[in-house]
Amino acid sequence: MKVAVVGLGKMGEALVKGFSGLKDLSIVATVRNEEKATELSASLGIKVVTDNRAACKNAEIIILAVKPYQVENVLSELRGQIAQNQVLVSIAASITTTQLIEFSGSKGPIIRAMPNTPAIIREGMTVFSPAPGVSDVTLKKVQALFETVGKTAVVDESLLDGVTGLSGCGPAYVFLMIEALSEAGVKVGLRREVATLLAAQTLLGASKMVLERGVHPAALKDEVTTPAGCTIDGLMALEEGKLRVTLIKAVLAATKRSEKLRIKT
Repeated sequence: MKVAVVGLGKMGEALVKGFSGLKDLSIVATVRNEEKATELSASLGIKVVTDNRAACKNAEIIILAVKPYQVENVLSELRGQIAQNQVLVSIAASITTTQLIEFSGSKGPIIRAMPNTPAIIREGMTVFSPAPGVSDVTLKKVQALFETVGKTAVVDESLLDGVTGLSGCGPAYVFLMIEALSEAGVKVGLRREVATLLAAQTLLGASKMVLERGVHPAALKDEVTTPAGCTIDGLMALEEGKLRVTLIKAVLAATKRSEKLRIKT
């Protein structure tokens, strides 16, 4: 399978690194600068060019990985180039499938996707929303590709701004929590590297328990919280600091920002 990644920003690069080494997969990517293309080609071990049209020729799946404000110009450049048998997958936040169809003029299948950066270590989360008329076979083909770099889900397009605010931006929230927990470890006397290890592995282990046991997080929290123990005091401090509502507000704020990024047409 040939995949073209148009625009090697941070997310595009994360996907390329996650896809690397997959059998029967050929990747070509694009950047605007010739020098950058040479540099990334060497570091990623793939073909990187500056010609979007050339890169997309004969690709089965075209992943549009540019910034939202660049989408219209890039798709206008590709207008008439995207064949009906080529799948256009846009990971640009906010840009709707209706706009993607309008900008590209494509009569082929179009799918919006919101991946996140842990795809680089094949632990990503990608959420899809197909345009009307996209077959289950095509959607499953795209899902299968992204499932090599993590988990996938499908939602109605009206929910994708919320997906952006939760899982798209979510790794940054988690990194901040790991950093804060690590700081706390240093405060109580642990060496930095040990404190960071404890914090990161604790979040990893807790997350795996949620995914693998299928139990509500509140129930798992109760398993750790013994009467008159240490955990309940820690939880009380978190509630006093409004951690719960702060995280909710973070997702809502990022969701609103995603909505504002939408190009008006």
